[in-house]
Amino acid sequence: MSHSVPDLDAIGIKAEYDLADQFRREVAALLGRNNLNFPGAQPVSFSSKHLTELQKEDYYVCEKTDGIRCLMYFARGDPESENPEIHYLIDRKNEYRFVPGLHFPLPDDDTFQSFHVDTLVDGELVNDTYPDGTQQLKFLVFDCLVLDGQSLMHRTLDKRLAYFKVKVLEPYRAMYRKFPEEKAHRPFVVEDKSTQFSYGIEMMFREIIPKVKKIHGNDGLIFTCRSTPYRIGTDEHILKWKPPSENTVDFRMRLEFPVLEPDTDDEAEGISAPYPDYDAIPICHLFVMLNAGEYRHFGEMHITPAEWESLKALRVPLDDSIVECSKDEQGHWRYHRLRDDKMDANHISTVEKVLESIEDRVTEDDLIRIAPAIKNAWKKRQAMGSGEGKPRGMSSTNGNGVKRKFEE
Repeated sequence: MSHSVPDLDAIGIKAEYDLADQFRREVAALLGRNNLNFPGAQPVSFSSKHLTELQKEDYYVCEKTDGIRCLMYFARGDPESENPEIHYLIDRKNEYRFVPGLHFPLPDDDTFQSFHVDTLVDGELVNDTYPDGTQQLKFLVFDCLVLDGQSLMHRTLDKRLAYFKVKVLEPYRAMYRKFPEEKAHRPFVVEDKSTQFSYGIEMMFREIIPKVKKIHGNDGLIFTCRSTPYRIGTDEHILKWKPPSENTVDFRMRLEFPVLEPDTDDEAEGISAPYPDYDAIPICHLFVMLNAGEYRHFGEMHITPAEWESLKALRVPLDDSIVECSKDEQGHWRYHRLRDDKMDANHISTVEKVLESIEDRVTEDDLIRIAPAIKNAWKKRQAMGSGEGKPRGMSSTNGNGVKRKFEE
């Protein structure tokens, strides 16, 4: 079953440059940083050395959803207006989109009139598709950076998630239990993302992944360290595992078309200089990022005539685009998909880690085989008093919130 990726422009209204800049500064201030770049953590690719890492530290594991990564910012609106609370999705391009219709009441408020502000959560948007063909847009939260102006980034992952669940999600669900008719007005459902202990790998592969593949797609696992703080940018303690055949790199692609010399027909039309043959299949040059605005040529993308026709059929600019590529058994880089959600190619350091993952080829069987050792090491730490963290159990509830006025 194919799964559609959510369309951010259909969900929210993109903020113009000045307003987005204002919000970037607000978020940076909330996080205690001067950098205005995308404020999310980025995982590293899983390699064989991480099999040892999973035994050394407490990690949680969740399925890697095939959706759109976003942070959500609960901002202050005009207290005198109809929107005293406003909510923005922040995508990986660091663009801000206002989402109307969201409301997150505070705990212990039976009127549901109060709301959270100065709050930042991390998650992803997915389209769940059910057997009857119906779809449900969801925002799955897997971390909480700031809650009501209080930074949680230095706390352990289980504490960050507990704060989100108790302070935000439970009041949210209570609101919809009391006003179920309001579910029809929410732009999407908000849930916490189901998480397991890292040694629950076999259950992930046998039970969880087959289930979610039918609903919203899956392209691997994410392991997140319990004890380390939330780290903006590349985080060596968030591990992205994909099946070896699906490890990919995001390149900047530049097209080089063959040049034709003018023939007699061209000359008759006044064309005297060589010109590109746009009917031919171009050389697809692939570049990786060294520094901001600086790239290195890394190779070429092997493309068949049928693949080139499919790319052209997208009717979007292809030259200078970001393309996600995987390596085939012959060592050729092959087209996987366009990444119009990203501004830039992967940095060379990221590419090197992906190549290490491709070389190491850690398989599903390798992970299942090591799970008992991971569990034994975890239990030993727990017996010594250093492994108290508990992940959230698998949850089938789908309560969530929207911004509506509940005045009855």
